[in-house]
Amino acid sequence: MISVFGSANMDLVAYVAQAPRRGETVTGRAFRTIPGGKGANQAIAAARAGAEVTFLGAVGDDGFGAEIRDTLAVAGVNVEHLRKVRGPSGIAHIVVDDTGGNSIIVVPGANGTVTAPDAAERAVIAGSRAVLLQLELPLEAVTGAARAAKEAGVPAILTPAPARDLPDELLDAVALVIPNEHEAAAVTGESEPEAALEALLDRVPEAVITLGSEGALYGSRSGERLRVAAVRVEAVDTTAAGDTFAGALAVARSEGLAAAEALRFASAAAALSVRRQGASTSMPTRAEIDAALS
Repeated sequence: MISVFGSANMDLVAYVAQAPRRGETVTGRAFRTIPGGKGANQAIAAARAGAEVTFLGAVGDDGFGAEIRDTLAVAGVNVEHLRKVRGPSGIAHIVVDDTGGNSIIVVPGANGTVTAPDAAERAVIAGSRAVLLQLELPLEAVTGAARAAKEAGVPAILTPAPARDLPDELLDAVALVIPNEHEAAAVTGESEPEAALEALLDRVPEAVITLGSEGALYGSRSGERLRVAAVRVEAVDTTAAGDTFAGALAVARSEGLAAAEALRFASAAAALSVRRQGASTSMPTRAEIDAALS
């Protein structure tokens, strides 16, 4: 079982030819509301990739919260421990342009009320093969979940997004970190991915830097270094590519796949996701990933 301790949002997605610049108004061609949030996205990605998944987080007592819960459950994610708190659920305002690029504003809502894993959540983490973490919950909550995982001997996999300075207390409890190249540069101060990878490995045992269409870099403190090419596809919407990669990678690693094979599995899943619009609606099934790899 994989647990995900993270955020759940309602994504408010506007599709435009070109994203507006400051002070500019543009006309969009479509608008959708899609359950998302980095935590919920990774949970759905992992479930569709073949894992048993339990989600730990919070939604509000509004209509968005009910829809997020239902979407997770329909995807096969266990929501028994998903908290419902008074007030609004988290939202993300997303602008997607015709190249598939995006810009995102996140308003935490209920996610901001999660300050630490409670006893029941710590028990779920302890019973997991891996726990997926991101930075859309308060830092103290993420750190608490990582420490609970380390104490239980469970690998914590962190996506450091939104990018910020990461305290040693958090990284000391993380087994694997998965930034994109921009997040890696923000965390390490190194603009070159290879240099950023080495800087990350000074602080965590394993790291993967995703490079979009250029694939991914992997390194471990044992000395292993890998570059895996991306699967070539025409991108429609890249919103959930990183979360799909992280969820699928967690599944592959929990199944005992070696690093190279696990990275290929995750890369195939991410490539399939960018061919579809939306976040949680774009994640591929295990059958689709296996077919792409074959």
